[in-house]
Amino acid sequence: MKQYLIVFFKYNDWANRQIIDAVKKIPVPEESVKLISHLITSQNKWFNRITKELDDKTLAWYDMIFPLDHLENRWLDNANGWIRFLEKLDEAELDRDIIFERPSDGKKLSVKIRDIALQLNYHSIHHRAQIYRIIRQPGQTPPSTDYIFTVLREA
Repeated sequence: MKQYLIVFFKYNDWANRQIIDAVKKIPVPEESVKLISHLITSQNKWFNRITKELDDKTLAWYDMIFPLDHLENRWLDNANGWIRFLEKLDEAELDRDIIFERPSDGKKLSVKIRDIALQLNYHSIHHRAQIYRIIRQPGQTPPSTDYIFTVLREA
């Protein structure tokens, strides 16, 4: 599972950088910038729930919107941090429960690190699809970021 997650994070990093490049070329990038910023802040919030470096209530899901020209560096820092973190874990640690308080009601919740990692990657796929629609609106073609194209080999 560990190696799978690392490969998936590297793919996700590549795919999101392709999208960031495409967003730089559209006439009205604001909504896409919000979505990419949300991906970054979401990954930061979940990482913090693991490390508990900051009070979880101080980290928002949507409130921080990064300037377009800072998105790629912010994304790279974030993705590389997750990849380094996963590389240091052993397989058993992926099943460690992370306990945190849900901000809306203070209820204690538990989730495994592997499930957080999977969620973050699936979450990116979801928002990339939304960004594809935004890119297509002015008639542009979004980049092909399907996972299968990164693993296909000639036989």
